[in-house]
Amino acid sequence: MADIEEDIRALQLESADTAEDNNGVVSPDDGKREVEESINTDQDPKQEVQEQSIKTELKVTDKEIPPVQDEEDDVEVATKRHLNVVFIGHVDAGKSTTGGQILFLSGQVDERTIQKYEKEAKDKSRESWYMAYIMDTNEEERVKGKTVEVGRAHFETETSRFTILDAPGHKSYVPNMISGASQADIGVLVISARKGEFETGYERGGQTREHVQLAKTLGVSKLLVVVNKMDDPTVKWSKERYDEIESKMIPFLKQSGYNVKKDVLFLPISGLIGANLKTRMDKSICPWWDGPCLFEALDAIEIPLRDPNGPFRMPILDKFKDMGTVVMGKVESGSIREGDSLVIMPNKDPVKVVAIYIDENRVKRAGPGENLRVRISGVEEEDISSGFVLSSTANPIPAVTEFVAQLAILELLDNAIFTAGYKAILHVHSVVEECEVIELIHQIDPKTKKPMKKKVLFVKNGAGVVCRIQVSNSICIEKFSDFPQLGRFTLRTEGKTVAVGKVNGF
Repeated sequence: MADIEEDIRALQLESADTAEDNNGVVSPDDGKREVEESINTDQDPKQEVQEQSIKTELKVTDKEIPPVQDEEDDVEVATKRHLNVVFIGHVDAGKSTTGGQILFLSGQVDERTIQKYEKEAKDKSRESWYMAYIMDTNEEERVKGKTVEVGRAHFETETSRFTILDAPGHKSYVPNMISGASQADIGVLVISARKGEFETGYERGGQTREHVQLAKTLGVSKLLVVVNKMDDPTVKWSKERYDEIESKMIPFLKQSGYNVKKDVLFLPISGLIGANLKTRMDKSICPWWDGPCLFEALDAIEIPLRDPNGPFRMPILDKFKDMGTVVMGKVESGSIREGDSLVIMPNKDPVKVVAIYIDENRVKRAGPGENLRVRISGVEEEDISSGFVLSSTANPIPAVTEFVAQLAILELLDNAIFTAGYKAILHVHSVVEECEVIELIHQIDPKTKKPMKKKVLFVKNGAGVVCRIQVSNSICIEKFSDFPQLGRFTLRTEGKTVAVGKVNGF
């Protein structure tokens, strides 16, 4: 409660400050201007025309719009923390089904919609997939039964607001998974307990291993490992099977850089029947499980705080035209307000913030961790690419064509050697760019983690190396030590992750 009171006090002080800026006078034209602005800019194209006209009439008759209401709304938003959760794992592990069930249990989807999806799935003779239909929205996904784009959906618990990013698990879709994971705070690794399915996902070439390594590199610091399909006839909530999966995963999670005691939690679930998701497991079904259910586990996770007062950084994931130019992305640092003057890097285009949306709601300001749509003026939509960064003018993000990085080589294709001249695809936040290693500076000693003295010409699988990397187009990155989320990256070739790394300098 003390926190909420502090928030309210801070907001009251802020509103007092803004009143002082106008010498304490509220101009009678303010109400009119707000009405005009909202008519010009605030309409979401999805709303009915009729609704708009009613709203406009209401606003015009009610000229003075009390600022207090706005402040209260902001407090309401501020009291619940917001987290992005990415569902990762091998194809068919049940990610979309689990995501769909969560939305149903948290009241985001009604019974009728579920029945509609159930019928659709039956018609396509995919009966057990109806829950996944909630998350898999496009036709390609439903026909294949695989998630292709990063699905998005929202749900709330007592203390937190969550955005689910349902990342695809199929091999050829890993780049989409990268864009999902690069936005996530928490990873939910879905593993199938069904005989044969866990083994397929876990063995070399399976997606479970690659996803865990990617998630760690992309900054997913906390991992919930949910062992799904525990209700399957080959499993029947068997403790032996659960323990076997846990004991095989732990060494691998450690090797990927997770602190298993602090940052990883295992729990058994059934996404299809919704067991151990919102409420704790019934002892009659699973007598040996004493731990939390998934919602409790998500609520209990503590995540590192981002700096709301730091320089503003929002990597752009997507852009479109809607009464002007709109960009989408997740705020990695700093805060944004309506009316702010910002700059889009690397092109150095100055822009003004016209409107900010969280989900469908228009807000006056937003802080770190929020997924936003921001309408901006001063730049055309076609002049923006994903990977550009909306950034503070006073302290813009560096734009570079080469940088020094420390790499961990995971798995080179066909025992290739890693040397100057090596080419790959670089993935860093929302950037995807071809790159070339132009110089190996030194190898890292695996025992001491310090640079080795002897000159290095090439390295093999498993090596650590500091090298200089060049890209053909200017990209926006930060040093890992300043902004971890904008300074870690992966290198991929031919659909495989070859190395993970962090930016040391420019």
